[in-house]
Amino acid sequence: MFPIRDHNPSGRTPYVNYALMAANILVFLSYWPLFSDPRALNLFFYQWAMIPALVTQDGAYSSLMTSMFMHGGPMHLAGNMLFLWIFGDNMEDEMGHLGYLGFYLAAGIGAGLAQVLSAPYSQIPTVGASGAIAGVMGGYLLLFPKARVDVLLIFVIFFKIISIPAWIMLGVWFAIQLFSSFGADPTTGGVAYWAHAGGFIVGIILTLPLFLRHGGPKFWGRTDGRPPHPEAKYTYQRSHIPRVRKRR
Repeated sequence: MFPIRDHNPSGRTPYVNYALMAANILVFLSYWPLFSDPRALNLFFYQWAMIPALVTQDGAYSSLMTSMFMHGGPMHLAGNMLFLWIFGDNMEDEMGHLGYLGFYLAAGIGAGLAQVLSAPYSQIPTVGASGAIAGVMGGYLLLFPKARVDVLLIFVIFFKIISIPAWIMLGVWFAIQLFSSFGADPTTGGVAYWAHAGGFIVGIILTLPLFLRHGGPKFWGRTDGRPPHPEAKYTYQRSHIPRVRKRR
């Protein structure tokens, strides 16, 4: 189940969200040649990725920031940028440009600390914007639980796009991260589930002041949990490419 877009247009140009996406892409491209040399890549990750053991023992706290702009491969980067593109613009719209930037970075640092707490002596490098983006998703859930999100369902050879409320899509995503975090060993590598779950919770907490400033549950009452402005409408049109039938 992959989200492809939401029906929640933003009221201002999300300059910070675009800048964050550009920074992630440019940083990845800067060390892309190292993927052909595993030794050089590992050394690069050791210097800039977040390694829990170095944070707890050597105080390498700067890696909590630098690791947010690194990714382990093209698909890792593409997936994160898709989620950021869908949900980030609305959070920036609500928080303002500088407020959103601070929120994003704080959520990423909080997610990194959650991963450190899960395995404080692990020497596995952790990279990716997933924790910060999980924070964006948590804040989005709090503000727009009923905003519609189009998701692509893939089941073997069956493909279908359906529109569901954000609380279902984001709730299922968080449940998967939380459930998986209890079954995974963070000292053996793989997905940083604790960073995802931790970032999501941090995002909700950091969004609470804004939510309460809007009136708390009364804000939901005024908007029925939907975006406070008209939802975007998407229509599907038939292709103008003619069909070519087989000759018998």
